[in-house]
Amino acid sequence: MGLLDRLTPRKNDPDVPPSPSVVDDPVFATKALRKFLTTLTSRESPVLLDLGPVVGSNVSFFGEQLGCKIFVEDIFADLDRHVRDGKLETLAEFLKKRFPQENGTVDGILCWDVIDYMDKVSAQELAKELTRLLRPDGALLGFFGSQHRPDVRYTKYIIVDEVNLKYRTYPASRGKQSILLNRDIIRLFSGLRVSDSFLLQNNLREILFRKPA
Repeated sequence: MGLLDRLTPRKNDPDVPPSPSVVDDPVFATKALRKFLTTLTSRESPVLLDLGPVVGSNVSFFGEQLGCKIFVEDIFADLDRHVRDGKLETLAEFLKKRFPQENGTVDGILCWDVIDYMDKVSAQELAKELTRLLRPDGALLGFFGSQHRPDVRYTKYIIVDEVNLKYRTYPASRGKQSILLNRDIIRLFSGLRVSDSFLLQNNLREILFRKPA
């Protein structure tokens, strides 16, 4: 029996409401998350980098159930601060020095959909840094929109289990930018290879990248 098969049921906590009837957080099936988790569980004491806001239940899931060392680096908050301060033009330079981790020291990266909110130059710098951080054969999971969304909000993704995610929106200072085509995404992460790509029913694209060994 593998580690993923031994995962215990999730406990109720503030990030994962006890019943869909109480809170209307939508749930969607993810096709790439289990593959991403398999990469992590194949390593001893895996290191995970999460680019979203801190979600307590996600930290518990990766730390307590999968034994990961977790770094949460909230790039959404960085982006929001640059927008509010009127310093968006400095974001790309900021991202060059954002991550203190050494080259090739991270086994998995949860990029979520942060790239969708970035200008081209900032996205390029972030992709370079993430590629630098990944160990050979490490994995990066990214979400990408396939259609424009008129409202200005970020999305917090909450892991229910290895095949389901909840999502909860919260206010943002910047909306999504132009929708990237698959070829643009692949070019952006040119140092990685696409392992799997899925278009979900909610029009979200999941792309799992691996760093060549």
